[in-house]
Amino acid sequence: MTSVKALPRKLDELVKYKTPLSITDEKEYDKYISIMECLMGLPKRSKGQEIYLSTICDLVEVYEAKNYPIDTSDISGLDMLKFFMDDRQMTATDLGKLLGGSSSLGSKILKGQRRLTLDHVKILSKYFCLPPHAFMD
Repeated sequence: MTSVKALPRKLDELVKYKTPLSITDEKEYDKYISIMECLMGLPKRSKGQEIYLSTICDLVEVYEAKNYPIDTSDISGLDMLKFFMDDRQMTATDLGKLLGGSSSLGSKILKGQRRLTLDHVKILSKYFCLPPHAFMD
């Protein structure tokens, strides 16, 4: 696994570390996953790290869609959100803060009392490194 300390903060240095190219095999896929997990685990990412993470998330998404297709047509956006929140051990309060609202916003969304807005979907997509449609019904 990639070490947090090993990853540069500047975009050009990240590109030198691992140039983002199309993923062609499992070895490359595993390397990108390791880097993603490392970057996603940082409490605060630099602008360069955000851009790099977004880029490699796109590469991983393309590879996974081709090599590991999953039919999610019967899963709602809310169910998808709950799954990934559970995976990250997030609370409703964490969700509300992530979306820039009050602590009760997350609870209302999870109970179905409030719908996700387009801005919410964009934030969740970036945070979880998933395409926006994953959170839309």
